[in-house]
Amino acid sequence: MGTERQQGKPYQRFLFPELEEDLRHGTAGEGGTGPGVREESQLPAASDPARALTERLMEEVIRLSNLSKALDRVRANKGAAGVDGMAVAELQPWLAEHLPELTRSLQDGTYEPQPVRGVQIPKPGGGMRQLGIPTVIDRLVQQAILQVLDPLLDPTFSPSSFGFRPGRGAHDALAQAQEYVSEGRVIVVDVDLEKFFDRVNHDILMARLSRRVADKRLLRIVRRFLEAGLVQDGVCVSRQEGTPQGGPLSPLLANLLLDDLDKELERRGHRFCRYADDCNIYVQSKEAGARVMASVSRFLEDVLHLRVNREKSAVAYVAERKFLGHRLLSGGRLGIAPKSLERAKDRIREITRRNRGISLERMICELNSFLTGWVTYFRHAACKSHLTELDGWIRRKLRCVRLKQCKRTKALKDFLHRQGVCLRNAWIAALSGKGWWRLAGSPPAAEAMSNQWFESLGLVNLVQRYATLQV
Repeated sequence: MGTERQQGKPYQRFLFPELEEDLRHGTAGEGGTGPGVREESQLPAASDPARALTERLMEEVIRLSNLSKALDRVRANKGAAGVDGMAVAELQPWLAEHLPELTRSLQDGTYEPQPVRGVQIPKPGGGMRQLGIPTVIDRLVQQAILQVLDPLLDPTFSPSSFGFRPGRGAHDALAQAQEYVSEGRVIVVDVDLEKFFDRVNHDILMARLSRRVADKRLLRIVRRFLEAGLVQDGVCVSRQEGTPQGGPLSPLLANLLLDDLDKELERRGHRFCRYADDCNIYVQSKEAGARVMASVSRFLEDVLHLRVNREKSAVAYVAERKFLGHRLLSGGRLGIAPKSLERAKDRIREITRRNRGISLERMICELNSFLTGWVTYFRHAACKSHLTELDGWIRRKLRCVRLKQCKRTKALKDFLHRQGVCLRNAWIAALSGKGWWRLAGSPPAAEAMSNQWFESLGLVNLVQRYATLQV
């Protein structure tokens, strides 16, 4: 299932093959199924997610093939242990012993999730993000539920929603935003939701889910996942709102809740792109933008009980704001947002710290892993000049590291001389008394560690990599 989701294939038909046949012959809903794990499905096709035909979704959840796919997905995602300390590697042996007990508790609706382990990580823009790490067993159950609910819910979501959806991603959202800007909608209403995942109202979310799902057992278990306590610093805190990031179900439930916002924006005829809780609405004037911001904020706060961050939300020209790490330029062109460049530099600084005590080869390997993914993500942005500057800065950082590894004057002279610097210039550089950063920018350092030398060590050249991605 994981591979099929990533590739955006219409995998929903796999889940409901039999009832499609029943629907064609008019026999759907006649008769029932026995208890236990089933290999056959008698549930509605994703193209017809009628609530009345979703009363036995839990039987779909506990199908052996569905649980097997969920297990593969949880193992592929790896991740840390939850409050019970069970590692992902221990999940399969546990299932071999406890599968009948697990499926029985799911089928009769008695399954009780354990509390999630709370972890706070720094957000790129400042502040802390609350994560909730479920136990691996709970992650398995959530993944199994996700694999059944996603084909039912996702086809009903707005085409302007792109986050955490099969066959859709950040570049699709950016492409649509480019179209809007190229049409002359150069003002963006950038709506920022304050701690969205921490403030989801459980009652409102469950009301939205019960519109689509009739299986009360599944609804009860989803509610229990939402209300499971959060263990932070050894204290278990009950939760009355929120769906902390970290569980497989959270993105789907977030999209379900925010689909009300999408439908409202569509009803009003707005052009917008939403990626998870990041929503940009494109208009043609600041006056229109101010009206949209006011009305959308009222809708979010009064109807969905979410809080708009007034400080981070804004009505501005598109070039003044960022969307998914990019800037939208005139004519709909893409650039890299300044903050994205700064975050990339921060990561490079972290990797190339001179006191890490690792070899230059290992440092380059870590850099390559980061840089390759980073430049691939920004491949559609007009950023060649930024990449040229970044390439030079990275090489200087690495020269600095290599020079400091020499430690002593004679060792520094010997290294420079071995790399082709004449003996006189090698001694002058080694005895200069300059700091490592200044020395790394000197002609002898550039001669000893040329661009070709870095290429021989396998360092990714961002400009060249970017050029190959344009073909």
